[in-house]
Amino acid sequence: MTWTYKTGEFHPESLLLQESLFALANGYIGVRGNLEEGLAGGELSIRGSYINAFYDETQIHYGEKLFAFPETQEKLVNIIDTQTIELFFGVEEERFSLFAGEVMHFERKLYLDKGFSERIVHWRSPLGKEVVISFKRLVSIAYRELFVQQITIKGINFDGPVKIVSLLNGDVANYTNANDPRVASGHAKLLKVIDVKTKKELQTILCETSASKLQVACNTRNWISKHATVLTKVHQDKTVATYETDLDQPVVFEKQSVYTDTRRHGIDLAEKGEKLLQDVCSIRFEAIAEKQEAILQSFWKVSDIEIEGDHRLQEGIRFNMFHLFQSAGRDDFSNIAAKGLSGEGYEGHYFWDTEIYMLPFFTLTEPSLAKSLLRYRYSILEGARERAKEMGHQKGALFPWRTIAGRECSGYFPAGTAQYHISADVAYSYIQYYLATKDSGIWSEFGAEVLFETARLWIEVGHFADGTFRIDAVTGPDEYTCIVNNNYYTNVLAKYNLQWAAKVYQLLKDTDPVAFDEIKQKIQFEEAEADDWMWAAQHMYLPYDPERKINPQDDSFLQKAVWNLADTPKEHYPLLLHYHPLTLYRYQVCKQADTVLAHFLLEDEQDLETMQASYEYYEKVTTHDSSLSSCIFSIMAVKLGNMEKAYNYFMETARLDLDNTHGNTKDGLHMANMGGTWMAIVYGFGGLRIKENGISLTPRLPKQWTGYKFRFRTEGTTLEVKVEQSGVSIKKLTGKGLSIKVYGEDYYISNPIFVGLQ
Repeated sequence: MTWTYKTGEFHPESLLLQESLFALANGYIGVRGNLEEGLAGGELSIRGSYINAFYDETQIHYGEKLFAFPETQEKLVNIIDTQTIELFFGVEEERFSLFAGEVMHFERKLYLDKGFSERIVHWRSPLGKEVVISFKRLVSIAYRELFVQQITIKGINFDGPVKIVSLLNGDVANYTNANDPRVASGHAKLLKVIDVKTKKELQTILCETSASKLQVACNTRNWISKHATVLTKVHQDKTVATYETDLDQPVVFEKQSVYTDTRRHGIDLAEKGEKLLQDVCSIRFEAIAEKQEAILQSFWKVSDIEIEGDHRLQEGIRFNMFHLFQSAGRDDFSNIAAKGLSGEGYEGHYFWDTEIYMLPFFTLTEPSLAKSLLRYRYSILEGARERAKEMGHQKGALFPWRTIAGRECSGYFPAGTAQYHISADVAYSYIQYYLATKDSGIWSEFGAEVLFETARLWIEVGHFADGTFRIDAVTGPDEYTCIVNNNYYTNVLAKYNLQWAAKVYQLLKDTDPVAFDEIKQKIQFEEAEADDWMWAAQHMYLPYDPERKINPQDDSFLQKAVWNLADTPKEHYPLLLHYHPLTLYRYQVCKQADTVLAHFLLEDEQDLETMQASYEYYEKVTTHDSSLSSCIFSIMAVKLGNMEKAYNYFMETARLDLDNTHGNTKDGLHMANMGGTWMAIVYGFGGLRIKENGISLTPRLPKQWTGYKFRFRTEGTTLEVKVEQSGVSIKKLTGKGLSIKVYGEDYYISNPIFVGLQ
């Protein structure tokens, strides 16, 4: 039952939410869960289809523009709409609509184990015609460019004429909202139609973006299960294919649509799309769905998490992992946007969220996909070098805070460009991938270059003072505190970046001197730089307050007045929508985990007493306005032994989108929170840590559960961990035996082991 997310009633007021929840994607194409037949008129819908990393360029307007402010930004484009299929019944041509007649039965399902969605409607028309209509749709993982729909129509008391109208529409626009900074406020019309044509059963539209001049094409072909009269018309910006038949027996109608774009397919998109469509046009929906299910079954074999004793939680966890999997970019051009491919929130930009919150899931379940995501960052490294120079640095790479193709797209530098920590976050993700996979080849392929250039950045931006290395004028993860000196998170992640750059320098020099020499020549690397990296790391200043026994978030944080959260009206959350940034900057108030996040990522930098005191201090001033926050507080609560807090924070993450707890799921799903949910189980309750000195587990069992089970892959081996009240079982599913610590004791996992719960 928990393999299917379903809703049993139609509520017009929840349309926008359902459009996001039922979105389908494959890392390349994303299609929101819109109604094929459209709306009655007046209802708000975000009708969207997207290609990962397909963007237009829009101007950033400033009242006062200063040096190195980005002049343009990249914006995900809502592309050609192929979803629309209208149905008409009888000689009166009564149009099927959920807003007319009577909906006698309605159910909508998202099959998490099969990878497609279905909507079943028993409908009585205003004139009394009864039909049952099934709508199925699938974005294929096996055939990257393919989106397929299937409609089955069965008459109940009606066997007369039925007309099926299939549209391909190039007249589309992006969604905007001038009152929400998380959504674009302008630039709605980004795509223009440059060609519309039909050829027998084939309909084609070719479009081009206004500024970036990228092109996208959609080729569509329809199939019907019985004889029908067919009429195709070409309009200025759309094609309309009409099929007329009788409902004397059930009618099956299928629509296959193939998308191609400039960035992946080069030129002649329509022709290439036609060829791709020709290759699959004889394959019916069931066969495509069978391949989809096989891919999903392989995915779930490693990725699934089982929770005993909470059906709703189990549903939420699988829902989150499914959407993570289908949203991940699978080529050098793409990553995972903050909203995946489910909506236009944050304009389709990639942030640090991928590396810190989403990549761990793939690193430990789908390492080849994780490596592809890492390769994307390498693909924009040259742009990061250029951005570093724009910001006044002679060397190094400053990755853009928000981007698609590599340029900085943040027009608000205090909470954008100033978040230099993103370069250390990228480096951190490379290191974690290496520790989990032992894939040393990543360093010679592209990883060493990333680590070296990000390490160079810290030498450029930091300085020595009073015998310590300090980093001034940056912003940490907490965007309610900006432009500060010595943000603890930034400094400790920079330290880790510097240490590992020096290690990889030595590793590569010793094990692959040819690759080392190539990189050395390419980036004009001087070996004395490695000594500078290690020296800076050893002398990195990490703020500490001996009175409170905490790591201050930055040099000035504790000097500020504490925001009165208790007396802040509920309707004033999130604070960023109700208070000027400067007001927030003047107080001790955190949008999300900052120092607490650093304590999770690099727990060996501080003792338990400091982490405990820091946790308790920051918990009192954190609003969790960001969906990235609660999962981290849950993970650290487990480490600190407070299972009640850990569970309460965890429950805020698990069904955040399904229950729309942040009120903005309509703009797209919260991908980082979905990754955070997985981390809260595996790193939090499971206590998994993968470090240079090995793998360790310290599982804990929430009292609300009777047990749970998760799997992870490391060094080519898949392990399964089952936690019950009686104890912890660990067994090897694939690969070679592994050494692992459980509650601090050493075990070699070749045969299954059982350890008492502690």
